[in-house]
Amino acid sequence: MNKDFSTGSIKKHIFSLAIPMIAAMMINALYSIVDRIYIGHIAGDGQLALTGIGLCFPITMLVSAFAYLIGNGGGPLVSIALGEENKEKAEKILGNSITTLVILGIAVMVVCLAIKKPILYLFGASDSTYPYANQYITIYILGTLAVMLTLGMNPFINAQGYAKTGMMTVCIGAIVNIVLDPIFIFGFHLGIRGAAIATILAQMVSAVWVIRFLMGKKAAIRLKKENLKLDGAIVKSICALGFASFIMNLTESALSAVFNASLRDFGGDLYVTVMTVITSVSQVIFMPLAGFAQGATPVIGYNYGAKQFDRVKQGFRFMLLVTGIYAVTSWLFTMLCPQLLVRVFNSDQNLIAAAVPMFRIYFSMNFIMCLQMCSQNTFVAVGDAKKATFFAIYRKLILLIPLILILPRIGMGLVGVFAAEPIADTISALTCFLTFMLTKYRRWK
Repeated sequence: MNKDFSTGSIKKHIFSLAIPMIAAMMINALYSIVDRIYIGHIAGDGQLALTGIGLCFPITMLVSAFAYLIGNGGGPLVSIALGEENKEKAEKILGNSITTLVILGIAVMVVCLAIKKPILYLFGASDSTYPYANQYITIYILGTLAVMLTLGMNPFINAQGYAKTGMMTVCIGAIVNIVLDPIFIFGFHLGIRGAAIATILAQMVSAVWVIRFLMGKKAAIRLKKENLKLDGAIVKSICALGFASFIMNLTESALSAVFNASLRDFGGDLYVTVMTVITSVSQVIFMPLAGFAQGATPVIGYNYGAKQFDRVKQGFRFMLLVTGIYAVTSWLFTMLCPQLLVRVFNSDQNLIAAAVPMFRIYFSMNFIMCLQMCSQNTFVAVGDAKKATFFAIYRKLILLIPLILILPRIGMGLVGVFAAEPIADTISALTCFLTFMLTKYRRWK
């Protein structure tokens, strides 16, 4: 039986989903973070290997983008359908989602294997760092289907209110990854290849867990054979709503590539490593913020489907308060302790000296992103795919990428590459929040 979010405390409902989701996202982040920590401390090759794995980030984000296209499109639609008490529709959405994921997974794997070398060089690789990047990404691409099934189907567990079960999906995979990483990297002396093998094996375990749950008796909606046949209208609806998440991750891939290529040109491999560390820290900081906002999404979507607009507004206000407090706290930590954060990944003094000032520039306005995160997730929760998609594009493609390309070339040099982030954050977050308040919040009565 799915949970009824239209009665009871909004705060308790959001916390009941958000806390496990935050834990799940934090643990999920360990897949890449733990790899980078171990790789950064490989004797002799640590810094180059760390740079190599950072160069793979655009491709791994591309894989995630296709998974989230389906997961973050179908998940909210399931929440709305359950709020409307239409279980049959929810199960059709689930079945169509997994079929689409499998098709996309195979296609993405084939294409990425075919173009990986030119793409890695385009994304900032040099002759020194390409061998490390190639070793990691080849194995990762071969495991694309497992990655996409895990990331793409887990939102359907959360949409039913089983956030703890969703958390277990990534917990199990993360534990497997953490255990296998040192065994393959150091025990079997496989280095960066070992990290990739451990990651893919962990994702395979998680994928099996997700599928077994969705086919089991405990699930409120189940994966059934008769719903696997694609329905064009359903797939279109899933992709339309998930397109914002797809664009967010796709533009994150493009953004990482532009960052790395610009840093290679203006600062060299050292500053590509700096960005790898910054990206890793940003992931850890961002996960609780995103987790809480995504935990609120099923609650807001359910109440929107039930036409309980006062509860929708209450949920948004609570989400904004909690994420705002967290955003300011995490921002203070990055401003005060950048050296400590860099040392987690590598203790090279040249790296630390280069990274500390860039940390403070890059994260200087990071706290304001809670405004965009809350507004954009609420657009998704209520089915407004157009606005969610626009603001996914706006910050990165319209603001950030052009700033990365322009600022270094108008006299700011290397500093301009890092300064592009806070400028784009400020403009985008304020624009998104004001649009949400004027077009949605004030009209719900």
